[in-house]
Amino acid sequence: MSAAGQFVLTLSCPDRAGIVAAVSNHLADHDCNIIEAQQFGDAETGRFFMRLVFESAHLPLAGLEAGLDAFAPTLRMQWTLRDRARQRKVMLLVSKFDHCLADILYRWRIGELPMDIVGIVANHPLKTYRHLDFDDIPFHHLPVERDDKAQQEAALWSLIEQSGAELVVLARYMQVLSRELAGRLAGRCINIHHSFLPGFKGARPYHQAHRRGVKLSGATAHFVTADLDEGPIIEQDIERVTHADTPDDLIRIGRDIERRVLARTLRLYLDDRVLLNGGKTVVFHS
Repeated sequence: MSAAGQFVLTLSCPDRAGIVAAVSNHLADHDCNIIEAQQFGDAETGRFFMRLVFESAHLPLAGLEAGLDAFAPTLRMQWTLRDRARQRKVMLLVSKFDHCLADILYRWRIGELPMDIVGIVANHPLKTYRHLDFDDIPFHHLPVERDDKAQQEAALWSLIEQSGAELVVLARYMQVLSRELAGRLAGRCINIHHSFLPGFKGARPYHQAHRRGVKLSGATAHFVTADLDEGPIIEQDIERVTHADTPDDLIRIGRDIERRVLARTLRLYLDDRVLLNGGKTVVFHS
């Protein structure tokens, strides 16, 4: 149990009357004190979602998990429970454009993103990032050639397993994951996309946007799925642009949006505020 004794419980189940009371009573019966609660009933899917933060002065994590295992079938409940003192293990993937990586590392160092970075994987060599300080974070150069994609992904998956990474972040990693790897990482792989999805897919997105005379530029963070750039959306943001903005201007503006959208997404995920709801998400903001 953590020094503070704080835990965060997330759950989803078929919606019905009495769920909040049942969960609250269960925690009270185990001498737990709820200090934060958010819930949402989705009328369209008929599912109920909840996030609770509570204190437990007596039971450790294992005891709380055992109690929830026995209780969950009564509500047909899917749940996760985390000791808030335990930081998640995160692996960062990057290609040539490193603005998101640099921003994540800065926010991590100042304590804004509480996580354990277990590795940085890049398809470019270490010298590409010589201006960045990786501290003691393991760096892995996994180049991708036309005929060795499968081997490269096998090596990547091995690193994920060996490191115990619970979350994989594509911080402008410009390689498309195979359907097999995307499936293995379902629900625990986040991508930052350089547009306000859906739109402007493929190469040179800002040039495409410029040709179309866009008036809004944006970025989208979403879960990675086997369908390219079609995963459940977590966070988005936009900025207004004008006819006077060049493609270079859009790229500059886009970099800023991408950084802040990805940072917000990580903060939400690391604090157990993102729940999957089929092809979309429920996001409990603070």
